[in-house]
Amino acid sequence: MTEALRETDLRPLERLVSGPRPTFAEGNELVRRRYARERRFRLMGLGAIGLALGLLAVLLLSVGTQGYKAFWQTYVTLDIDFARDRIDPEGTGDPAVIGKANFQELINGALYRMFPDVEGRRDRKALRGLVSSAAALDLREQVKADPSLIGQTVPVEMLASDDIDQLMKGEIDRNLKESNRRVKDRELIWVDALAEQGRIETRFNTVLFTHGDSREPEQAGIWGAVVGSFYMMIVTLLLAAPIGIAAATYLEEFAPKSRMTDFIEVNINNLAAVPSIVFGLLGLAVFLQVFHLPRSAPLVGGLTLTLMTLPTIVVATRASLRSVPPSIREAALGMGASKVQTVAHHVLPLALPGILTGAIIGMAQALGETAPLLMIGMVAFIVDIPATPLDPATALPVQIYLWADSPERAFTERTAAAIMVLLAFLVIMNALAVILRRKFERKW
Repeated sequence: MTEALRETDLRPLERLVSGPRPTFAEGNELVRRRYARERRFRLMGLGAIGLALGLLAVLLLSVGTQGYKAFWQTYVTLDIDFARDRIDPEGTGDPAVIGKANFQELINGALYRMFPDVEGRRDRKALRGLVSSAAALDLREQVKADPSLIGQTVPVEMLASDDIDQLMKGEIDRNLKESNRRVKDRELIWVDALAEQGRIETRFNTVLFTHGDSREPEQAGIWGAVVGSFYMMIVTLLLAAPIGIAAATYLEEFAPKSRMTDFIEVNINNLAAVPSIVFGLLGLAVFLQVFHLPRSAPLVGGLTLTLMTLPTIVVATRASLRSVPPSIREAALGMGASKVQTVAHHVLPLALPGILTGAIIGMAQALGETAPLLMIGMVAFIVDIPATPLDPATALPVQIYLWADSPERAFTERTAAAIMVLLAFLVIMNALAVILRRKFERKW
């Protein structure tokens, strides 16, 4: 019995086909082992899925717990005295005259009036640090937009500095020793006094979605990067989709089978696996150094991403065209349609779900790319919102890269928040691909 089982273990197939018939016990043992292997295989598959879901949950939890705080921002309300003699002594109402006024003095005056016992240059500097250093610019824009404020004393909400914002969010532990805190004891007293008067509050952070980049964390937003990414995606979509679909259709339906065709097909398949930074080097050499297109512009970024996305769209489109049954083509040709009519009127519409899916997934991949954009200079610090694809801009992945490299603590939560926004865009694009595929899907 032992020797028979050993022989069965070594050569089970030969034993069943040409050897002596296994006994009933041997057959049961083989079936038991087969079922055991299948159970192990299923458990390994479930374990792999569980591990992937666990890692995904850890990633989302890590990003979410850090990023949600960036959607809230601390504001300080001060009674600003818009003294006419300091802003527009002659009452011209000219925005140019108003723009030259020293609005930082107005903010400082409001703080000194609230805390008259604060004296000394060092303490007054710390007091001024409660409010964002860019608050004077916001105040100037408010007065330009509403000159009737001149001559009045009104309460104005302004951004708190990043340290005070972190303190209010609990990121800075006030129980630590003063030497280990960025917010000192005297600043804690001032913040508590403002809180008792209801002059400090934390509410939804609109700055994050309306401003461009800034060196001050409380003034930094993602809107410039979102607009830059939008222009880049438009350029990529307008170029990559038609060129990729046309190239794939020609190669699959019209190109003669020759060595040249095989050479092109093999190279397109290989290009789909080339690291993205290689396309960045190509874009740098061709678009910037040869054609001298504007650096850091969404146009160049879109062209570079077009080079990267084209192979993906070509491969997906060819696979989709290949999935259309030959009977469709034969029926159309049999009814007298030309080759072009067969492809344009029958094959392409039926392959549309796969083509759309490939194009959207290629665009989603392009949206999340960073390396090729770094090579063409889109890592530059851009504050203004781009108005056209030719204006200097950055992209959302590059903005994440820049903020992740910033030393200020407040940029950590903004980095996570930008990742959440980018993930949301990617999920929406992939969901759109699934919806379109199901809507137009045909079952043969």
